[in-house]
Amino acid sequence: MTLDPPLFSHFRHDGLDIAYFDEGDPSGDPILLIHGFASSANVNWVFPGWLKTLGDAGYRVIAFDNRGHGASSKPHDPALYHARLMADDAAALLGHLGIAEAHVMGYSMGARISAFLALNHPDRVRSLVLGGLGIGMVNGVGDWDPIAEALQAPSLDVVTHPRGRMFRAFAEQTKSDRIALAACISTSRDLLTPDDMARIVVPTLIGVGTTDDIAGSPQELAALMPHATALDIPGRDHMLAVGDRVFKKAALEFLAAVGQA
Repeated sequence: MTLDPPLFSHFRHDGLDIAYFDEGDPSGDPILLIHGFASSANVNWVFPGWLKTLGDAGYRVIAFDNRGHGASSKPHDPALYHARLMADDAAALLGHLGIAEAHVMGYSMGARISAFLALNHPDRVRSLVLGGLGIGMVNGVGDWDPIAEALQAPSLDVVTHPRGRMFRAFAEQTKSDRIALAACISTSRDLLTPDDMARIVVPTLIGVGTTDDIAGSPQELAALMPHATALDIPGRDHMLAVGDRVFKKAALEFLAAVGQA
């Protein structure tokens, strides 16, 4: 497929405007991509090459900007950012497009949203590819309050917390609404229980960079699930694992195997 930028459309759900693209082979197996915190469909999936990789493999590639991100509505109320609500956005998009069931791939916060989608709308999910989040899905990913504080600080210069600085700089780079992101990070980290993970029965691939200090072990998360496989992405941290060629190759092989099952 070409490298032309995807054409975004919009639909309304839960009183919000959600931006999305629908690219690739319209007759191919659909795959829904759900991006991470402070990112967007473009930043997470287009720029690192996932749209081209999946499109070239014959998939119908759908991705959207989560509420609070990209070209979607950006409410400042933390109550609107629970992961289950963003999972409902994903299910609503599939309904809007007339897609009964899709492969679903999420990275970081998007992996959490994908898990809630599989739990609350199991009929919509054919398989899962979870990136950038392992056992942190269940045990948590540490103290993220400094990130909310960094996002609301008067300038990057006064932010001293290393992870806070990283996300503040990323938010500035992507010209994000920092108040919306601070609201999102305060409520979107809903944890799932081991029993929740055991109820996700679709085939699942869990990929985490070996130097990722946020995600937690993919092997420990996979052990809680009946049909999950863990993937170590060598030498990649949380920010760089998403576009790694090892991850892409493994995801394509996994999706092909699911398609043949």
